[in-house]
Amino acid sequence: MNLTKVCTFSPFKSNLVQNPTSKTTINLSILEFLLLKCRNSKHFGQILSQMISTGFIKDTYAASRILKFSTDSLFIHVNYSHKIFDYIENPNGFICNTMMRAYLQFNQPKNTIFLYKSMLKNNVCIDNYTFPLLVQASTIRFSETEGKEFHNHVIKTGFGSDVYVKNTLINMYSVCENMVDARKVFDESPVLDSVSWNSILAGYVQVGNVDEAKVIFDKMPMKNVIASNSMIVLLGRSGRMSDACQLFDEMMEKDVVSWTALISCYEQHGMYTQALDLFMQMCANGVSIDEVVAVSVLSACAHLLVVQTGESVHGLVIRVGFESYVNLQNALIHMYSTCGDVMAAQRLFDTSSHLDQISWNSMISGYLKCGSLEKARELFDSMPEKDVVSWTALISGYVQHDHFSETLELFQEMLHEDDKPDETTLVSVLSACTHLSALDQGKWIHAYIRKNGLKVNSILGTTLVDMYMKCGCVENALEVFNGMDEKGVSSWNALILGLAMNGQVERSLDMFQEMKECGVTPNEVTFVAVLGACRHMGLVDEGHSYFDAMTRYYNVEPNIKHYGCMVDLLARAGLLKEAETLIDSMPIAPDVATWGALLGACRKHGNSEMGERVGRKLLELQPDHDGFHVLLSNIYASKGNWDSVLDIRGAMTRQGVVKVPGCSMIEANGAVHEFLAGDKSHPQTNEIEIMLGEMEKRLKIMGYAPGTDEVLLDIDEEEKESTLFRHSEKLAIAYGLISIASPTPIRIIKNLRICSDCHAAAKLISKAFNRNIVVRDRHRFHHFKDGSCSCMEFW
Repeated sequence: MNLTKVCTFSPFKSNLVQNPTSKTTINLSILEFLLLKCRNSKHFGQILSQMISTGFIKDTYAASRILKFSTDSLFIHVNYSHKIFDYIENPNGFICNTMMRAYLQFNQPKNTIFLYKSMLKNNVCIDNYTFPLLVQASTIRFSETEGKEFHNHVIKTGFGSDVYVKNTLINMYSVCENMVDARKVFDESPVLDSVSWNSILAGYVQVGNVDEAKVIFDKMPMKNVIASNSMIVLLGRSGRMSDACQLFDEMMEKDVVSWTALISCYEQHGMYTQALDLFMQMCANGVSIDEVVAVSVLSACAHLLVVQTGESVHGLVIRVGFESYVNLQNALIHMYSTCGDVMAAQRLFDTSSHLDQISWNSMISGYLKCGSLEKARELFDSMPEKDVVSWTALISGYVQHDHFSETLELFQEMLHEDDKPDETTLVSVLSACTHLSALDQGKWIHAYIRKNGLKVNSILGTTLVDMYMKCGCVENALEVFNGMDEKGVSSWNALILGLAMNGQVERSLDMFQEMKECGVTPNEVTFVAVLGACRHMGLVDEGHSYFDAMTRYYNVEPNIKHYGCMVDLLARAGLLKEAETLIDSMPIAPDVATWGALLGACRKHGNSEMGERVGRKLLELQPDHDGFHVLLSNIYASKGNWDSVLDIRGAMTRQGVVKVPGCSMIEANGAVHEFLAGDKSHPQTNEIEIMLGEMEKRLKIMGYAPGTDEVLLDIDEEEKESTLFRHSEKLAIAYGLISIASPTPIRIIKNLRICSDCHAAAKLISKAFNRNIVVRDRHRFHHFKDGSCSCMEFW
């Protein structure tokens, strides 16, 4: 705003002045009486008109009274007060200060500064009330430069020792986070009052300087409630909860902010039970609750899944009269939906008259948490406006419920709507790419991250490493890992496990050693990865060594996953008896996965006796598990015991157990294609059949003989060979050969373990067609190249 426009605008060329209702002489006592009775702008206009028409406006004191009344009245806008100010001849310092204060009240600090410049130009008397207003104006504008300029004026005009001026300077420097100058003003002040102490303390609290804040707090001549509350907030924010609790307990006087501060600290640090306990104590002491504490307590209820307590808080909120507050509405919606009572959340949502973006997002998240994806999508589609949180909530929900293809479709929608994804969105989308083995789309997202300059933090970087590793792109994963500024233990875990899955076990174990040298402490997940690496190459002695080192050197107690890895390692190496002995000696009850590892090894090593015994035990433990039925059936079939095979399959039918069909997925030209065994539904079935014939012809020339022992059905050999050549892996490979140009590798993901025949065939196909083939089954990666596999026949 131009200074000339502010200070020279004449109100009397507008409709400011109304015709006076009378010509009665007005004096100071009459003016005070009229102002006392004035209740609206019309009456005020009449009073002002009378002052102008009688010339009483020229009385400096009367002019200051009418302006003061104008600036203090809610029904008179600051612009109207400004017109009155412009009409006053030779305004004094008090009148100028009154107008400056009005500008601040209406958040017009710039006009406050302009008026000060006018005062200097017209030699208006400046006093100790002027400078605090100017310093406040610079504080509101976060302009330390202006604040310092006014500080210099303070010193030149001799108001440097005024405590009111000093306090506003301390506050200005503190708000601008210049605690050096704030402390200098504080230390040089000849007089310090409670505002001085609270202001400097608030500054240290704002910048998070616990040590200096404690020094100030300890030196305070009188520790008031405001100061103690500030310290509780700072100590809690800094993670010093015991100090915060001690201070709270030592307070002789507590207000609602004291209780709220400590309860909020508990909630923010995940100490939800303590937050609820303190809230109960607060209520028992008869302290009235406010909106802030109610939101914190409802968040604690949501994390602890204690809907009954949440309902009690809801009732208390209704009694106090806060229910219509939008922040509380959102906290209640979040609490009910998180605790699984999505209908209660929906009722609140439907009856609320103050819905904001958080309300919609909370409701969508609630439906997703309860598995109601259709309801969540319906609500999402009806949103008046979507933000990145809305998109991310739905995308993350789809990933969490294994709707990976829909996740990628929704992400494309998001980009089409020109909504920019953030790091959290991309983590979920990359997870979907990982599950689908959609490498092209994963690479596109990586390129998007680089192009848009998004920060690759520890979580996003780890997700990228995991995606590349699980798509078989080891070098890409290493490139991402080496470029990460922040490498948490999860990043190292993803790298170690990924290298092991891709057959680079030695490199994996080297990375474990490097991790320790970098000062990163291994956790229980790390040892699952390390033991997994040993398992993939049959390193029994090394596995024993790492297993023992867990407790001896790293204080990590083995859990069921670690024991499962050891059992699998021993069993895969043919040490079936030792594996069973380990299961029997476990200090925790073995789960079905541990027994399942032993059963799979019995099948692999042909130990039918142990296999039958373990298989029967597993069917008792988990009668609805299709894989255990199939494994036991296969053990019987390998012995030619077809009656027992029929018994097992009959039991599956009676119990409603359905075998999960083998499924192979391949990404080609940006789309993911799925194949089932014997599948003929693909649009390019004819071309696939032709390629299958070509594959069969080339493999037979190379001496391939189908491993018909893999077909555990009582059918003739010719039919077995035909069945084998239409396994889902071979169909996917055939499609890859006709759709993906060399030298791009053919990448396939299989939901089950690859069978021996497909494994043998893939090796020969890689040589016969001079192609790199990467198959990820449910256990590991197989990199087929020039007739060999990275697993070195150990899988």
